Amino acid sequence: MFKFLGLTFNGTNLISITVVTILTFLLIFWLSRSPQIRPGKRQNVLEWIIDFTNGIVESSLPNRTGQGLRLLAFVLFVFIFIGNQIGLILQVKLGDITYLKSPTADPIVTMTLALVMLVMAHYLGVATLGFKKYFKNNYLSPFVFLLPINIIEEFTSFLTLGLRLFGNIMAGEMLLNLIAGIAYSHGVLSFIPALAIEVIWQGFSVFIGSVQAYVFVTLAMVYISEKTVVEEV
Repeated sequence: MFKFLGLTFNGTNLISITVVTILTFLLIFWLSRSPQIRPGKRQNVLEWIIDFTNGIVESSLPNRTGQGLRLLAFVLFVFIFIGNQIGLILQVKLGDITYLKSPTADPIVTMTLALVMLVMAHYLGVATLGFKKYFKNNYLSPFVFLLPINIIEEFTSFLTLGLRLFGNIMAGEMLLNLIAGIAYSHGVLSFIPALAIEVIWQGFSVFIGSVQAYVFVTLAMVYISEKTVVEEV
């Protein structure tokens, strides 16, 4: 933690987010080099990811608004996927200070991502429907007396979107650290079985990280759809 201009910053988060951002750029840059009519392996991987994220958007927003969000969904998915995995591959810790870990294992990061997506959902709702129609569609529909519940739902959506991602990634990293601690507790007798368990859990964590990236992007598109599409009664 350090202070700058009276504000407190988390150095670990800043370093981790910067590393993930650079890795995201480098991965996409590498996959997109020398595109061909007859695609190679790298281009096939890139096109598969694009088709996959486009499918997420189209399932919730098969309209003009969705077309403008395809790039966002693609970059968001790749960023969260890499952010979820980096703590499994590499953690830099000196003494009691951690310099590099999965940024999505910190609630500040995941809640910030959730806040950005929900603010965007409200902005697009007003821009698409106009404020009056947007307010009626999201807070007075289907019945006016549901206004308090609809307002509370905004906070629960924010919490669940951010905390779901944080909880899954943090739990995975904590368990890996516990397994690593067990591995060195009783020499060879504990190292060999702990190593086997850690390899298995690493693979499972990669799967969980992938699923959580998909879930986050999907829910973000669903929330945007709820704010921009008028419900038919």
